Amino acid sequence: MTMPTERAHDRPIRLRCACGIDAHAHVVPEHFPRYLGSAVPADWPSMEAAHACHRNVVIAGKTYRTVSDRCWDAPRRIADLPAMGLDLQVLSPMPELLSYWMQPSDAQQLLRYTNEVIAGMAASSGGRLAGLGAVPLQDVDLAIRELEHVVRTLGFPGVEVGSNINGVPIGAPAFDPFFEACEALGAAVFVHAIRPAGMDRLVGPPALQQVLGYPGDVGLAAASVITGNLLVRRTGLRIAFSHGGGTLASLLPRLQQGWNVFPALQEAVTQSPAEQARRLYYDTLVFDTPMLRHLVATFGASQLLIGTDYPFNFHDRTPVARIEEAGFEPAVAAQLVRHNAERFLGLPDTATT
Repeated sequence: MTMPTERAHDRPIRLRCACGIDAHAHVVPEHFPRYLGSAVPADWPSMEAAHACHRNVVIAGKTYRTVSDRCWDAPRRIADLPAMGLDLQVLSPMPELLSYWMQPSDAQQLLRYTNEVIAGMAASSGGRLAGLGAVPLQDVDLAIRELEHVVRTLGFPGVEVGSNINGVPIGAPAFDPFFEACEALGAAVFVHAIRPAGMDRLVGPPALQQVLGYPGDVGLAAASVITGNLLVRRTGLRIAFSHGGGTLASLLPRLQQGWNVFPALQEAVTQSPAEQARRLYYDTLVFDTPMLRHLVATFGASQLLIGTDYPFNFHDRTPVARIEEAGFEPAVAAQLVRHNAERFLGLPDTATT
């Protein structure tokens, strides 16, 4: 019996290079600065020694997380990149450091320090690390000023923002001046889940916040950008969502059908939700190749870029291999591994050079 001939797209794509760009990786400084003021805020973070190569991040008198020295040690981080298939890693603060719940001036003081730490890591990396800054978005005017520092002084390609700011979704009109400034500066925006809604509905240990709470909040954040018509107004804005856009891929068919059915929704949302969703970017951090293929089919091969959540325990250790195993055509795999991130971050496109 003649065996069927194996087709090229049935075989995993082997890119055979450490050429990926990771747009979702985090930093925690080795130390936090002394507060410059008369009364230290209760939630000003500090570091305490833990076991070998680890420290405890202490917030409001409690250990928030135990982190390894890969959070601040650039050489150790760079040494891990080849095994992950990565050439460049883009650093952003651990989400809890965004500090939206602080007084704006206190948050700005902490975030300025964190942004400078990231800039130092990037400067020492020989081009292997880049940065996304953080801004005190609870005060839009102050956030815009820090955005200008991040882009113009530190040279970062963009910023990280939370999925909500003290419970207000990022698609709310209040944040439009900030996104207008991002568009004007050409700054990419990476949206990460933070203090998600629905924690009171989860049954189990605190880790479920990251496992189940984060994707839900990211999905709602992305939906708010669509229903708030952000990209209709800000056509040049580049905005990406962590964790594969969370639940958005499941919510989108209902949102599109509701838009088709309800006149009030079609009047409020001025462009098709499905079309708007294909203008957003999403990372690949879904831990599942069928889901990754579904995201590409839903949002488009041009809109997915690598995200790992490095260096925390709950991160994707083989992001490029996972894309290879999904069986995409070589050109699609190359988009996901590198070229989409280049476009999102405003970097030179190596596909054409």
